[in-house]
Amino acid sequence: MKILLACEESQAVTKELRLLGHEAYSCDILETSGENPEWHIKDDVLKVIDSSWDMMIAFPPCTHLAVSGAAWFEQKRKDGRQQQGIDFFMAMVNAPINKIAIENPVGIMSSHYRKPDQIIQPWQFGDNAAKSTCLWLKNLPKLEHTVIEKPNLEYVTIGKSGKRRMQKWMYEVRCKSTKNGYRASLASKTFLGIAKAMAIQWGNI
Repeated sequence: MKILLACEESQAVTKELRLLGHEAYSCDILETSGENPEWHIKDDVLKVIDSSWDMMIAFPPCTHLAVSGAAWFEQKRKDGRQQQGIDFFMAMVNAPINKIAIENPVGIMSSHYRKPDQIIQPWQFGDNAAKSTCLWLKNLPKLEHTVIEKPNLEYVTIGKSGKRRMQKWMYEVRCKSTKNGYRASLASKTFLGIAKAMAIQWGNI
């Protein structure tokens, strides 16, 4: 299949689909941090979304949509940033592509659009992390979990009080440099287990 990975600079899912023989391309306004720039389209995804794709897996920016940023929602509504995020998300929904999956954290699109078809966790696919991830699906099945038992999640203590805890993977992300949005890119990167499940389960349809 010819598959578009919209807003994926990491090429995490692109790589797994390529391993299965698909013609997969990541697309983002950022340069790819992956190892195969020849598989990357550095452009606005809306400019290439009409190019006869068989499937699209989209990761639209969640900065103005996720509930984790609810404290800034009022300002973002006033200055139009949230509406821009909604409009871009809906452009993914309405893309002229037969098979579509849209990934985003828990956020306002559950009410502005509809509830997701599925909410998954990295630990359900073999990664030792918890991060609620919503999937909106068109002509694609729900992902089947590859791991059933919840692992013992790893935490680190942060803050002077010693009472705050953070998942180890997120702490390691926060310790990275924020130069050029590096932290945001790492935090949004698709976990390997989920990337493999998307490629194997949806790529075999």
